[in-house]
Amino acid sequence: MTVESRPAPKLHRAWLIAGAAFVALLASAGFRSAPGVLIDPLHEEFGWSTATISSAVSVNLVLYGLFAPFAAALMERFGIRRVSATALFVIAVGAAGTVFMTASWQLILCWGVLIGAGTGSMAMSFAATVAARWFVRSRGVVTGVLTAAGATGQLIFLPLIAHLAVGSGWRTASLVIAIAALAVVPVVLLLIRDHPADVGTTAYGAPADAEVARPAPKTGSARRALSVLKTAARTRTFWLLAVGFAICGATTNGLVGTHFVPAAHDHGMPQTTAAGLLALVGVFDVVGTIFSGWLTDRVDPRILLGVYYALRGLSLALLPQLFTDSVQPSMWAFILFYGLDWVATVPPTVALCVRAFGEAGPIVFGWVFACHQLGAAFAASAAGLVRDQLGNYTLAWYSAAVLAVIASVASVAIKRAKKPVPVPAN
Repeated sequence: MTVESRPAPKLHRAWLIAGAAFVALLASAGFRSAPGVLIDPLHEEFGWSTATISSAVSVNLVLYGLFAPFAAALMERFGIRRVSATALFVIAVGAAGTVFMTASWQLILCWGVLIGAGTGSMAMSFAATVAARWFVRSRGVVTGVLTAAGATGQLIFLPLIAHLAVGSGWRTASLVIAIAALAVVPVVLLLIRDHPADVGTTAYGAPADAEVARPAPKTGSARRALSVLKTAARTRTFWLLAVGFAICGATTNGLVGTHFVPAAHDHGMPQTTAAGLLALVGVFDVVGTIFSGWLTDRVDPRILLGVYYALRGLSLALLPQLFTDSVQPSMWAFILFYGLDWVATVPPTVALCVRAFGEAGPIVFGWVFACHQLGAAFAASAAGLVRDQLGNYTLAWYSAAVLAVIASVASVAIKRAKKPVPVPAN
């Protein structure tokens, strides 16, 4: 009796696309992790105030958010591959350009405008577009993994940037980031494809009878993005998501991501130690975000968001008492707890956007993410002013805790979508 051998199941192309997207997001996260580490070196060399440097961070955060919906629309028209490769090149130009800075406006141009636009085009809407286009099954998990790429990039680059800034100078750190961004461009061009139909397949987990067809490209990317915003803005769901995600940005990138290192340094903690703690947030964030993606496929995303924001508020309320000149067990506990929650909010937010707005969900998420970055920009500047005026960050931490509770309430108040809101093609 002979036993017939069956060929091993072929890995679906969607997983290769997701892997390449992960690497691209990893590289784009490089300079996203730099601001908190470079504030003190820039202040020491140029004499710029914390508020001045924070204003460049704010421009970066605003453009990082505002470019997201337009990038999602550009990906509909020109494709994921071309848009992401161009974005990585712009990031490299901005990072390399900082080496030649002599005035604060140049910091705003390179660090704020160029890197803000580049990373904005490689923001979470990129992850949402890849997940929505290439996956039906496991979409939440993939969204979580791609979102975690930013945290992993922080994990890789932040300690490196801190050590380079201290040992070789901040210019060396900037050049390393530029080289890393350029190195990923060939990976994107060779491996990423815009649609499943480009390789004669359907999205992973799509029904067996699903049509293998490439959607017609949308024309007028800016008009498409604005048209989606006009429709979405008429709904209560959009505004509740926008408010919650604006607070999410304020309590993560804007406050902790930008000011944790200098705040810890104020209490006598070495910069490299504080940067290592912030990188460790990225370690736990990878676990928390992937697990959140898994939960999003199984639990009501509104409930998840309510719990995440409430727990974040609690951790931020406790943080002012945890700063010392060395790392105590209580600070380790905060890093673990806060890290698990850092961007765990993304998979349920993406899921709610797709459920409420269907095919236009990634673009709607782009606008919601723009609100995230507006909140982050406000917090980055406001916390810098608080530090300059009061000499410490205590008021900023407590204010962020209150905002997180508000975000929790807004998330639970979102109504369950029975069917997607119809969005015009243009």
